[in-house]
Amino acid sequence: MAYEIPVTQARAELADLINRVVYGGERVVVTRHGKPLVALVSAADLERLEEAQESSAGQAVTSVAAVRDTAAATPREQHRFGIAAEHRGPNPS
Repeated sequence: MAYEIPVTQARAELADLINRVVYGGERVVVTRHGKPLVALVSAADLERLEEAQESSAGQAVTSVAAVRDTAAATPREQHRFGIAAEHRGPNPS
C-alpha cells in the first residue's frame, strides 16, 4: 500500500520521504487536489518495473512473429487472419 501526501507537504518533507522510500521500503504517492501526481519508489522497485515492462514487450513481439510465420505457412491461414493479397514475384500466374 502506498502512502499518499499532498505536493505542498511533500516539498517540506522531501528528505524524510526519500528516507522512508529507501530505508523503509515504502512507496509514496504525491497528490495534487487529491489526485495522484507522481510516485516515489526505490531504485530497486523502478528496475523491477522496467524489467517487467521490457519482458512483456518482448512477449508481444514474439507473439506477433509467431502469427506472421503461421499466416505465411499456409494460404488458408492468410484468409483466416484477413490477409487480402500476397506477393507472387515478377511473373504472376
